[in-house]
Amino acid sequence: MAGASIIPSQVLHKSPASASDLELPYSNAVDSRQGFFTKELKTPLEDVKRYCNFYEFGTGKTDPEKHAQSLTTDPWSLEVQGEVLHPGTLHLEDILSSFQLEERIYRLRCVEAWSMVIPWIGFPLSKLLARFEPKSSAKYVEFRTLYRPTEMPGTRSIFGSIDWPYREGLRIDEAMHPLSLLAVGLYGKTLPNQNGAPIRLVVPWKYGFKSIKSLVSIRLLRSQPSTTWQKLAPNEYGFYANVNPDVSHPRWSQRTERRLPTSFFDPRRINTELFNGYAEQVGSLYAGMDLKKYF
Repeated sequence: MAGASIIPSQVLHKSPASASDLELPYSNAVDSRQGFFTKELKTPLEDVKRYCNFYEFGTGKTDPEKHAQSLTTDPWSLEVQGEVLHPGTLHLEDILSSFQLEERIYRLRCVEAWSMVIPWIGFPLSKLLARFEPKSSAKYVEFRTLYRPTEMPGTRSIFGSIDWPYREGLRIDEAMHPLSLLAVGLYGKTLPNQNGAPIRLVVPWKYGFKSIKSLVSIRLLRSQPSTTWQKLAPNEYGFYANVNPDVSHPRWSQRTERRLPTSFFDPRRINTELFNGYAEQVGSLYAGMDLKKYF
């Protein structure tokens, strides 16, 4: 594969600027043994769209829905660089035509102790990385979000403490795990802007801030990358960020979570599970590790 050349798409034609609510072709989630599917009650679409963390558009939970509609998602490209044999760039239409899309119904657990169940549409991250042929020297994967201050009001504050663009990272074995997903849609349609359009990462056994939104760059590295929240508050947000009820945040417990939507009369508080309930699938990745030290 020279320069990641891929056949252009005939699957989805998006209008200029951004286009959500377009239906996507995909296969249904059927394998609960691999963690691809849960029978838990799905979070209503309107709550998924309304209640978000996407600080590029503001720190309030409803700010992304209010301010992300101006985000231009067409054209869009994703570059893959670093420790790969064939570095290159893929355009969104290439991605949508080159990978078979499937539904994954995952639990999403925020570090703030709330959670959702979301039917994502996407494909395994491992399949995209394989196209670029990672070298044996690749030990980590760094991800970067789009940085476009003209369309992202949250990045323009002179009082902000975040060093943009937003960065996240995984170990290479985490990135290649079958549960690690590149999502291009939810509830059968293209991603709403506030939920990370047009393409985002979903890593269901980690806290939500690891599932970086609006991806524009993936770099395979020899050493562990610096990540945004770990750099900002290393005593509160570790590199691994695995969901763990036995490791509290310095300011609150992680033993329980609010399963959204909630109300005053129905708080829907449930117990949090190790690795967000995916211990059977991912526990071996961390065999012998001190999960309190490497949080």
